[in-house]
Amino acid sequence: MTVMAISDSNAHAQKDKRVLKFEVSKVIPFPAEKVWAIVGEDYGAVAYSHPKIIESEYINGSLKAEEGAERVCYFNEKHTQYLEEKMIDYSPETISFTNTVSQAGRFPVKPEYTRAVYNVDDMGNGESMLTFTMQYRTKPAFMGGFAKGSFKKLINDYFIAIEHHLRTGEKVTKTNFKQIKKEIKKRERLSTSR
Repeated sequence: MTVMAISDSNAHAQKDKRVLKFEVSKVIPFPAEKVWAIVGEDYGAVAYSHPKIIESEYINGSLKAEEGAERVCYFNEKHTQYLEEKMIDYSPETISFTNTVSQAGRFPVKPEYTRAVYNVDDMGNGESMLTFTMQYRTKPAFMGGFAKGSFKKLINDYFIAIEHHLRTGEKVTKTNFKQIKKEIKKRERLSTSR
């Protein structure tokens, strides 16, 4: 599993007690290269596999997923709730990258303290482990603990959406996600009861 690398410019963030960190992992019943194709290679098209992002695209001259690629993710129709993000430490060899935030329109996070590592581990037998490790600081800082639960739920839902998108090729939206989640949870219950 990849450990989150902290650059010198971000080293102060780790020492700041108001910077919080969490990790979410999920076994996805698809090979690592297929999961990587969604989270790593389709970086600019995250809206196809994320239930809360209604639109996403590459920005600032980025044309594909690679070191330094930038994207914008819109969470509402008016484009007032958005994140501008940049891909760093891009490594198809280790199936991982770090996602930094440069602007956070109407999100209560401080961009300079907010980043996440995506890592895909091949588990064999056509399965992989997708891990998301995030560090962040909210503004105001006291909201950090409250935000952690929301962020974790958001990422868990994203993982469910990725699995569905891989299984069907269907775009995941706010509208269809509730039914998708219900179907995947049912499938998981059936497989564990056997």
